[in-house]
Amino acid sequence: MQTLQPDTRPMKKLCTLFLVLALFFVSCGKTGSSGDKPYMVIKGFTQGTTYMVKYSSHDSIDYKSEIQQVLHEVDSSMSTYKDNSIISRINRNEGQVQVDHHFRKVFQTAQRVSRMTGGAFDITVAPLVNAWGFGFTERTDVDSTVIDSLLDFVDYRGVQLKQGRIIKGDQRLMIDMNAIAQGYAVDAISDFLDRQGTSDYLVEIGGEVRTKGLNPDGEPWRIGIDKPIDSSSAMKRELQAIVSIKERAVATSGNYRKFYVEDGVKYSHTINPHTGYPVRHSLLSATVFAEECVFADALATAFMVMGREQSKQVLKEHPSIGAYFIYSDDQGNFQMDYTENIKDLIRNL
Repeated sequence: MQTLQPDTRPMKKLCTLFLVLALFFVSCGKTGSSGDKPYMVIKGFTQGTTYMVKYSSHDSIDYKSEIQQVLHEVDSSMSTYKDNSIISRINRNEGQVQVDHHFRKVFQTAQRVSRMTGGAFDITVAPLVNAWGFGFTERTDVDSTVIDSLLDFVDYRGVQLKQGRIIKGDQRLMIDMNAIAQGYAVDAISDFLDRQGTSDYLVEIGGEVRTKGLNPDGEPWRIGIDKPIDSSSAMKRELQAIVSIKERAVATSGNYRKFYVEDGVKYSHTINPHTGYPVRHSLLSATVFAEECVFADALATAFMVMGREQSKQVLKEHPSIGAYFIYSDDQGNFQMDYTENIKDLIRNL
């Protein structure tokens, strides 16, 4: 999930809310309440997908305009489809481009996950993603020679943040924040609600989720994890499991919805930054549980590059992180694997 999509493209992520499966319009209104505490709901579109924010509000305050402003700021910072965004200006190698606090947080988290995963997550993978047809330019004809040439300037260690500016070791390096920007936008809205003193909320963008407190029924929030049905249609979906969470962020990455088939070969959108090719292994989806959605979002992508066994090694080194894997066995059947620290949160269907 290493590409940022324009508003006309399908949803990027595969985890969907159990509470709300379709969000097709912008609205704000009241929903159910827990005791004397009413809940507000805001829905709309952002970053080529839908979003939904549900929060408790004693005085029914409508934060729609403030939330939309947060989303606009994130887009203006990291959308490769906006010519004047910070990331687009950096990719054009304009001089003296100062990053904002949104960009700084995402960049620092991206580099942290890159180091944790040995470069399985890499925000400089944009040229490869573009070449394979999953990026912000037209797909090109690729062969081993093209891939080898592009790999020469794919390396997260070749970009650094110094004094508020991105410094490139090679001017051909390009940055793509798509595999992490939606998770960050979830955090940015959550942080806004925290500043307002909101005690209960759920924020969801394209399937990336962060929660706090309880839902309108006074219970933990319930999130659905998709069954990895091989379909490029976002409307064809079944749930594999339901997770009950509070005070947690959840992000899912998978290859079973965004792909294309050419000459009988399936090409998934997750590109391995080390090989330059779409990943091909038995792991179908990875759901990560963490405190921050920006971190969970990036790590879920990295796990899809690494595969299940390598991902489990990372999880052993970071026991505070939870993960739920869906993979295919030798007979082609779905199998589940998850960390011990989320076992009590899951109900498999």
